[in-house]
Amino acid sequence: MFNFLTLNPEAFGIDISDLSLKLIKLKKKSDGLALASFGRRDIKPGIIKGGRIKNETGLVKVIRKAINNVEGEKIKTNYVIASLPEEKAFLQIIKMPKMEKEEIESAIRFEAENYIPVPLHKVYLDFQIISPLNSKQSYLEVLLAAMPKEIVDGYVSCFKKAGLQIKALEVDSISIARALIKQGKSPAPVLLIDLGSAMTGFMIFKNNSLRFTSSIPISGQKFTEAVSRALELDIKKAEKLKIKYGLKGPERIHLKGKRNEKRFRKEIICEERIFEALIPILTDLIEQTNAYLDYYQSHEFTNHISKNGERVEKIILSGGGANLKGLSNFLSLELKTLTQSGNPWINISKEIEMPLEESLKYTTAIGAALRGITNYD
Repeated sequence: MFNFLTLNPEAFGIDISDLSLKLIKLKKKSDGLALASFGRRDIKPGIIKGGRIKNETGLVKVIRKAINNVEGEKIKTNYVIASLPEEKAFLQIIKMPKMEKEEIESAIRFEAENYIPVPLHKVYLDFQIISPLNSKQSYLEVLLAAMPKEIVDGYVSCFKKAGLQIKALEVDSISIARALIKQGKSPAPVLLIDLGSAMTGFMIFKNNSLRFTSSIPISGQKFTEAVSRALELDIKKAEKLKIKYGLKGPERIHLKGKRNEKRFRKEIICEERIFEALIPILTDLIEQTNAYLDYYQSHEFTNHISKNGERVEKIILSGGGANLKGLSNFLSLELKTLTQSGNPWINISKEIEMPLEESLKYTTAIGAALRGITNYD
């Protein structure tokens, strides 16, 4: 739906992963932005695999059902800002000498060949010039983003078949950072960890831009599968127990156990087994997190860090996996860095009634929706 006398239509945000679709529509109020609509649909395994669409017809049905069954206001616009899967993207910050605007695009395409690991004719290439922090900066910083055409074309085809018009496509790490970083600025480097149902994304944000991104196949689904194997339960029951106990561990005191010793012992044993089942995956997560932090610290772009040797001072969690009980404290202790759940509504001024636990699942869609209703690029 177009705003009056403008060629900048409002759009809703949509986040598609291998196993779920989430959408958010924001609206403008006199005192800021507010949540207008939201929705979520599960995607059957096999429709999308590793970010690649395997069944366009199946995905189109999911998109249509999600739009037609939103909570809140009916979605009247067919314009969409969509995030694309991080695991298929290439993001890189490059330095370039200052030059005239008309020279930048051709120079960037030429320079991109040194960084993009596939032929440029096989990818869609986009870039964003990062605003310098001070006028004394003698070079340009450019954030390159590339995505294989075969991946992008599949999503574009599905959106068109679902009756949608694409206002913009972006890598999901950009949407996540837009949602979680207040006013898009952070003087000290911050690590964002998005624990999704199919993948975990790592993003380091500093100053006014992403500096590093990567993803690994650790996910909330992997946590559930580990509990399922350890307790010999089906996935649905394992998911309920994972949510109930999380990482409480056997040290938790159960006062109600004094009234029912048998139940008390049974619950303690259940907690122990869940805790033990999750530890191998969490150990892998910690090791890979440390590896990425070390890489960033020692990488050739360490000049993005202050002369004082400034390290990542905070870790912000998002995604449905961030709701695992005890996870923030566990990571804080193991990584020796303050870790906390993010607030996806931090850049939306009006109070939102959606609970934080639910909001974290919508982080990517919220970030995309912000771009869809503001000039927040």
